[in-house]
This record gives sequence, C-alpha cells and structure tokens, in this order.
Amino acid sequence: MTYAVIPAKHFEGAKQRLSAFLEPHERVQLARAMLTDTLTACCQAQGLDGVGVVTHHEAPAEIAASLGAEVWWEPEAGGHSQAVAFGVQTCLQRGIDAMLTLPGDIPLVTPADVEAMARAATPPVPVVLAPNRDDLGTNAMRLSPPDCLPLAFGHDSFQRHLSLAAEHRLAVEIRRLPRLSLDIDEPEDLAFFAAHRKAGHSLDVLAGLGLFERLAAIPIPPLYEL
Repeated sequence: MTYAVIPAKHFEGAKQRLSAFLEPHERVQLARAMLTDTLTACCQAQGLDGVGVVTHHEAPAEIAASLGAEVWWEPEAGGHSQAVAFGVQTCLQRGIDAMLTLPGDIPLVTPADVEAMARAATPPVPVVLAPNRDDLGTNAMRLSPPDCLPLAFGHDSFQRHLSLAAEHRLAVEIRRLPRLSLDIDEPEDLAFFAAHRKAGHSLDVLAGLGLFERLAAIPIPPLYEL
C-alpha cells in the first residue's frame, strides 16, 4: 500500500521570498492555488492507495477534503521535516508499506509525474529521490518502509538524504522529473511557471492578478528547463 503525503502550512505568511514581487494577499492566493494543483495531480494519479495532507490549519484541510484527500491533523504546527515525520508515523500506524512525500508548491506537476515517483523500483530499493532543479532540495521522496531513512529537509536536503542513505547502507534510485523539480520560491520560479502556462488554479491566479507582463520581464536562468 502506497500513500502520498503532503505537508501543508498556514497560507498566511507563505512564500516570504516572493514578498518583493507579490503583496501578502496575493501570496495567500498563490499558495492556496499551488496546493490545490499539487493535490489534484496526486488525487488523479494511478498507483496510489490514498493521499494524506499533514496540517495544523483549517484552510489547507478544507482544500484537501474537497479534493478527496485525507486530512492528517498535526498536533502542533512545525517545520517541513516535523510534518513529514508525523506523516511517517501515521503511515506506520495504518500499515502503509510505502510513502511518497511531496511539497505543496509544485504547480507544474502532473498525475504522470506522481505516478512515476510512486512506482516501485525494479529491483526494489528502499529510497527513491527526486531533486529540485539545482540538486539542492528534495522535491519528492519515496520511502519503503516509510521510516527507513532519517529526514533532513531544508537547505541542501538532497545531498544530505543521499549521505544518510549511504550511512544506513540503503540503496537509492534518483528520478529526475523536470516538472516536479520546480518549486515556487523566487520570482524566477514564478516567471518560468508562467512561461509554460500549465492550466490550473495557479495559472488562473496569475492571470487574475494580471502578472504575466511583469513576469515576462524577469530573466530566466539557463538552469530552468523542461
């Protein structure tokens, strides 16, 4: 049994690194839309037995429930690693064999991307990692069993997860999925997303805010590609 687990923070105060480009209420709209798009891809993907959203807040819980995801109430609001750790414990309590965890801010992701990450490796390996575009962050991780690897989200988490897997003598498969590699943290990320115009709630927010012209003026570094 395989579950996708997505931590979801409070939308207020989200995406602070976009504060020079977006007003607080605009960042709230974008955060809501990106979670909706990410959850929609997960809920439509084949090969998952369920989707759990770890949160301590009502607004993300309402979105999760509206899309058919389960809400796993976190006792207190914490960081990303703490939320994923709560998801790990919930998986173990429910007898879930494998856990796929993703962030809630990857609006280019498709059901096919989720399916590619959820699929077990052949031959089986306990750890499957998908880095972000610069190989610094971990944008998706499949663990089987869910508690096989210590969690080290944050700066340079991809390399830290690789090091921890080596330390625990766990085989690792790396899957590079371009659409899944884009999490939205900087204006350049948003410009790249806008340039590819993937239909969905996030694109609707950008259109509604009239941001396409401003985003088109932001240079996109060569590192960004699909």
